[in-house]
Amino acid sequence: MITRKIPHFDLAQIAASGQCFRMEQDAEGCFWVPAGETAIRIRQQGDICSFDCSEEDFRDFWESYFDLTSDYQVFLDQIDPQDTYLGAASRYGGGIRILRQQLWETIVSFLISQQNNIRRIRRCIDNICSLYGEEKTDRSGRSYHTFPRPEALAGLAEDQLMACNLGYRSKYVVRAARSVVSGDFDLARTASLAYPEAREALMGLYGVGGKVADCICLMSLHHLEAFPVDTHIRQALERHYKAGFPSDRYRGFQGVLQQYIFYYELLGSQAAKDNAPLAF
Repeated sequence: MITRKIPHFDLAQIAASGQCFRMEQDAEGCFWVPAGETAIRIRQQGDICSFDCSEEDFRDFWESYFDLTSDYQVFLDQIDPQDTYLGAASRYGGGIRILRQQLWETIVSFLISQQNNIRRIRRCIDNICSLYGEEKTDRSGRSYHTFPRPEALAGLAEDQLMACNLGYRSKYVVRAARSVVSGDFDLARTASLAYPEAREALMGLYGVGGKVADCICLMSLHHLEAFPVDTHIRQALERHYKAGFPSDRYRGFQGVLQQYIFYYELLGSQAAKDNAPLAF
């Protein structure tokens, strides 16, 4: 068990922020986080977090996954004090960190997210993991399925994942898997690219438009300058930034602020929390 005091880190906020779709809170109030081919149980009390993993696993994977070496106070301190809306959003969601998720899992997750709501996205991903992932057991003895590798999905018929409730998104995911397996899309190379080139490469995948590419760039590749604009963000911009979001002021970490705004907008009402489509 690894225990750390971590400011500006709230697992409940991260779980509800629309970045990841397999993280969940258990009956004891702990968070269970599967990521790629591993999983962890975390207990949080205030800013004290206990990670049920070895020191090596924490250092080699989870510390980076949760972006724990970054000082988010630096971002918060740069918010314009005259911008009352952004100030309120950052206070409301100030425990959110930008995750460093595995690229393949993030591609599939956001292909599924298009015109979909969070509850249904979670169900879709659970379905494909149960059917096509590898069954494993975590340190506590809990059984789970890993996120399916591209090879597990590339041989499927394009409509086969409709049985997992993906609907028309089934062909997006299957074609993406085929592109990876064939070598037409290189995961490692894309992960090494700067933001503009990575965004362009991602948009070469069938079904990936600019918004989805920006989500992947931000929430997997950690290009903090990416600023995905979905319906929630667009509405916020129309209400509060009629002349456009002041990106120049926040150059290099616009995506952090995007997450504060998105979370603030998403949880503005119970209906939005439960049913609003992400529209990526």
